[in-house]
Amino acid sequence: MSKVRAKFAVGQLGKVVGARLVYGTDLLEGIEELCKVNGINSATILSCFGSFQRSGFVYLIPNEDSPIGVGYNNLVVKEGPIEFLQGTGVVCQRDGQFETHFHGTICDQYGNIFGGHFMKGENPVITVDLVLAETIGMDFQRKFDEETGANQFYPVEKKKDKPNQL
Repeated sequence: MSKVRAKFAVGQLGKVVGARLVYGTDLLEGIEELCKVNGINSATILSCFGSFQRSGFVYLIPNEDSPIGVGYNNLVVKEGPIEFLQGTGVVCQRDGQFETHFHGTICDQYGNIFGGHFMKGENPVITVDLVLAETIGMDFQRKFDEETGANQFYPVEKKKDKPNQL
């Protein structure tokens, strides 16, 4: 049995925002703007699906230079129309700015299915329905992690400076 390790925070869900992003809005920019205008700094994406004009994403590949042996490939762009089957993620902060970590699955016009880590500015929607839930009592941050050599999810309870650990 492997040793369980985790960094975590405990909080609650706050306000819930249901929205439809309309034609031409970038998926991640739209999510972050909804959070901004609703006074939300950290959130989880409960439901997210629709269609894109095009989709830009990356996925993991082997990388010998990485401390853990993996890294992201170059940006993959699929031209639309694209069916956006589902997506999920966390709205975080990094250096006082929004940084949303989002993964999703898409289907192109030929029925081929793809997925990965969606990139901001690369996923203009045709239409997307989504539900966001604010987190209360904890902040979601993205910080550089020495073990992985990349920015990672860093949930911290209010009035603490680092996550709880297992």
